[in-house]
Amino acid sequence: MAKVIALANQKGGVGKTTTAINLATSLAILEKKVLLIDADPQANATSGFGFDVRNIKTSIYESIIDEVNPKDIVLKTEIEGMDIIPSHIDLVGAEIEMLNQPNREKMMKLVIEKIRDDYDFIFIDCSPSLGLITVNALTAADTVIIPVQCEYFALEGLGKLLNTIKIIQSRLNPELEIEGFLLTMYDARLRLSNQVVEEVRKHFQQMVFETIVQRNVKLSESPSYGKPAILYDAESKGAINYLNLARELLQKNGMTNLKNEEKIINN
Repeated sequence: MAKVIALANQKGGVGKTTTAINLATSLAILEKKVLLIDADPQANATSGFGFDVRNIKTSIYESIIDEVNPKDIVLKTEIEGMDIIPSHIDLVGAEIEMLNQPNREKMMKLVIEKIRDDYDFIFIDCSPSLGLITVNALTAADTVIIPVQCEYFALEGLGKLLNTIKIIQSRLNPELEIEGFLLTMYDARLRLSNQVVEEVRKHFQQMVFETIVQRNVKLSESPSYGKPAILYDAESKGAINYLNLARELLQKNGMTNLKNEEKIINN
């Protein structure tokens, strides 16, 4: 049965979709069976794997609203073991259509239960909001990864997100845990980046991933080519960072037998 992990932060531009695409792909490269659910109406995770959103006929929207079997919506990527349930702009209207549903916060959970046994990991790429779709994702998830960019307003809004998580834990999903805070867009040359790393580690301590994702041109370019970074340039710092993160996630969940010297690839 898959571990379900949501990637959430209502602040935009923090690396949620980049992390969703590249962490999921790295786990597939490490021979895990992975599904990524694109739960953002912008559908950037969908296009990031090379799919033309204009040609998407059925998406996570149809699965949530029209109860289409998610197995009929899954798209295979060019990476073996890496699948995606695409998104579409129609998802914008889903929140309004869900308002009068009796179990409106648990509709995505019902979708995932139909497909959960087919994978080792299921990731949900959330939109940059704390709306009903994101609440659905957090209600369906076992854990949540929170990307935090190494920039000036890094901690701004985190309190609101953590408060939302607490509410969901108390009312909808008592087993939800924080998988970890992921530091992204790190630039070792900038004193500010190092200050943010120190501050986040001081606030959240062991909840922060050891792996830090560095600011990297190849990582930024790869979505425009419809490829994860590891397929676009396997030797880039971004690709190596996410492969390290995948290994760290496996270690954290007791799912690897790697020797110590194999655990981390040097940048």
